[in-house]
Amino acid sequence: MTQIELLKKHIAKLDDDSFSKLREWFLDFDHIRWDKKLESDSNNGKLDFLINAALAEHQSWIF
Repeated sequence: MTQIELLKKHIAKLDDDSFSKLREWFLDFDHIRWDKKLESDSNNGKLDFLINAALAEHQSWIF
């Protein structure tokens, strides 16, 4: 049995209160991971294309 299957089995057995707490924790955890990934991508220049596109659009409005 894989770890995912084992987790699913355990999660399915949680009472409503425990499941609610797990869901809240997981959403917070997911948001933290997303923020770290976004920061890393930004620091590594992977999002520069967004900045460049915004600047180009801004320039087109000026002239």
